[in-house]
Amino acid sequence: MIKVFLKRGREESILRYHPWVFSGAIAEIKGHPAEGDIVAVHSSDGSFLAFGHYQIGTIAIRILGYGDEVLAPDFWERHISQAYAMRCSLGLASGSCTDTDCYRLVHGEGDSLPGLIIDYYGGVCVMQAHSVGMFRARARIAEALRAVYGEALHAVYDKSSGTVPFKAGLEPVDGYLYVKEGFSDKDFSVKEYGNSFYVNWHEGQKTGFFLDQRENRNLVGRYASGKKVLNLFCYTGGFSVYALKAGASKVVSVDSSRRAVSLLDSNLVLNGLDDGRHLSVCDDAIDYLKSVPDGEFDMIIVDPPAFAKHRGAIRNALKAYQRLNAAAISKVAPGGMVFTFSCSQAIDKESFALAVFSAAADTGRNVRILDRMNQPADHAVNIYHPEGEYLKGLVLYVE
Repeated sequence: MIKVFLKRGREESILRYHPWVFSGAIAEIKGHPAEGDIVAVHSSDGSFLAFGHYQIGTIAIRILGYGDEVLAPDFWERHISQAYAMRCSLGLASGSCTDTDCYRLVHGEGDSLPGLIIDYYGGVCVMQAHSVGMFRARARIAEALRAVYGEALHAVYDKSSGTVPFKAGLEPVDGYLYVKEGFSDKDFSVKEYGNSFYVNWHEGQKTGFFLDQRENRNLVGRYASGKKVLNLFCYTGGFSVYALKAGASKVVSVDSSRRAVSLLDSNLVLNGLDDGRHLSVCDDAIDYLKSVPDGEFDMIIVDPPAFAKHRGAIRNALKAYQRLNAAAISKVAPGGMVFTFSCSQAIDKESFALAVFSAAADTGRNVRILDRMNQPADHAVNIYHPEGEYLKGLVLYVE
């Protein structure tokens, strides 16, 4: 076992159960670990602290556990079973939830499996490895999923080519790790609160669908009846479907991806919502918003991609959030609502709220906060890893 020794005093974060060891905290490595190897982490005085996946980079080690159970043959099955049990306690995975059959099964650090994401879609598990260690373990992870789900599992698809750090000699290719005989992914759809959505994990963003907005989509539905709704950065139309189902009088959905807009149109047909109340627009969302007449929409949904993917981009990202939200607040009709989000992990909720406050001040309109939004419970946050709380949002009432 390769041993990694930390600098004096740098063990404090591990003693507080934070799951990352940064490269600057390392004093010495005894041996020559390959990326993805499990290494033993020791304090400067030689005391054992934890086992974790080794990787070259700012985050040098992702902690897997604090005892020998990490090396046990049943490690993967045990941890995935624990993740599954938690989703059962939420009523998502137990079979009792008949109107929703998709959820996040493993949320990285939130499930003590840093670097691993697994989303469940009606019998199909789509995984993404964000570390070399998790990528190297993908076959064992697939075996563990089969053990946990049994006959209910139809397939396991690995979509790590865009997430695992590129390394020489490591050439990830997306594909199935397991397929049950007779399974087909053609026109595959899932249910969420009774609404149906096609999921394309081959070509779609992330694992194919943004499961983290489930509760926020449902909240939009609570307010959308009779309203004219503008859904910016709509992707495949989750918010649009909920708004139309709730009785919105008009919904305009805007996204720059023609593929996403095409799938959105298919989702409307799938839900019987192709009734003339909806308009799909393939355009840059920010450019489209600028062209919207003041007061045309009673509700504007602003759900952009991450503006800050690392800490160095925070300042520019906050300025972008301020400009975008100022435009939305200035355009919405009096007595209207703005649902605004940030999925940038590098930006905390206080900074995002301040950017939206500044945006409101720029418009001079009276704005109230009706609700604060975040990621749902299946996107669990490890209490020792607050960085896992990445999705934040506000519901604004604009006079």
